Order: sequence, then C-alpha cells, then structure tokens
Amino acid sequence: MSQSPLMPKATAVWLVDNTALTFEQIAEFCKLHPLEVKGIADGEVATGIKGMDPISSGQLTREEIAAGEADAGHQLKLTVSNVGLPEVRRRKGPRYTPLSRRQDRPNAILWLLRNHSELKDAQIMRLVGTTKTTIAQIKDRTHWNTATLSPLDPVTMGLCSQIDLDFEVARAAKDRPAIVADGGQTLLPAEMTTAHEAPSSAPLDPFGDFSSKPVHHEEPEEEYDAASVFSKLKTLKTDH
Repeated sequence: MSQSPLMPKATAVWLVDNTALTFEQIAEFCKLHPLEVKGIADGEVATGIKGMDPISSGQLTREEIAAGEADAGHQLKLTVSNVGLPEVRRRKGPRYTPLSRRQDRPNAILWLLRNHSELKDAQIMRLVGTTKTTIAQIKDRTHWNTATLSPLDPVTMGLCSQIDLDFEVARAAKDRPAIVADGGQTLLPAEMTTAHEAPSSAPLDPFGDFSSKPVHHEEPEEEYDAASVFSKLKTLKTDH
C-alpha cells in the first residue's frame, strides 16, 4: 500500500494554490478523490484548512513538482523519510467529527437517507460519526431540530471522503438482495385463449346438459291452399 502525506487535505490545499498540477495528480498523491480536489479549488471542501507545504516538510521535492507540471501523466512520488512512522490504522466504530462540524451531522444524515436509502444505519454511523438513535429520530421526524434540517452532502462538508462514501454505497448495493417477482396471476398466452371454439348463439337450457351439442330448430314449411293456386292459374290463361 502506497503511503500518503501526513496531512493529505492540507497538502492538497497547498498544491492547488501554489502549483499547476492537475486535480488527478493531486488526488493520486494525497489519496483523495478528484472531486474532493475540485471542491477544494472551488472553495467548497476543506474550507478553513491552512495549506501545508510538502516541500518544507520533506515529503515532496521541487523537481518532482516541476516534472508533474510538465507532464500531466506523471505521478508524484512521496519522498521517503528516514524517520519511521507508525502505520495509521482506521479504528473501528463511529468516525470522529470535529466540534465545529458536529452541528452539520443531522443535515448529512438527512442527505444520506434521501440520496442513498440503501445504506444501513451502521454505514451511516461510520461515514459521519453519529449514533443509531440520532438516525432513528431523523427517520421518524422526532429530532429536536427537524423543522430546520436541510440535506447537505457530507463530502462537501468534510465529514467524510468521496472514496469512503463510494465504498459504502458499493458495499450496500452488493449486499442488497435481488428483487424476486411475486407469484401473482398472469395472463394466459394468446394461443390458449384463441384455441377455444366460439360459443354458440343458441340459448342454453339452465337445467339441461351443457356437454350436449346445441340443438338447431328447423323452420316449419309454409302450407299452400290448392284452390287458390288453380284460380291464379286460370286468371293467367285468360290474360294470354
């Protein structure tokens, strides 16, 4: 695992203000997300953080910065210090949040609940350093400051990094079970619905046998009067 400077955000602030390095180069060197570096340049991230010169601290040389400015594809290399420093391990449990940022945590929780509902409570606790009780109060709108809460991105407020947020979102998406279709009724195929014979127009006897074929009623033949026929024939002969 490659090392990062001692104060990544402070170093990134200094590099943004004093060099012509790209956001990707600074993000790679400081182990930040490029959007975080862009937020620093726009004044939306790391507000109030004083930049730290990595040259004076011995973490970067002027020649290395010049090489990076000349070639956008050049990756900055951290100067190896002769003093051995212990590896910084991420402790388990809620993230520590500075006092100046603690009043922003409810707004960040609201933002996460609205934009990433797939996150579990434990993941939100790790991201913004809150408690399960606070999350539950914001969910059911019983928080004491519910009326004035507004969703704010925790990354832009400096409560967590974009890398940590992306990692938790990817983990939540991986753990989310696949949606299984319910066993409800479905429409029959067209070949099944059109295969039946058309019903007969003849009325059915409600007390008869439905399995029998429909009965066709023949019309009665018309009866003719013989005397009237002969009289008509005589009149035809006399006319001719």
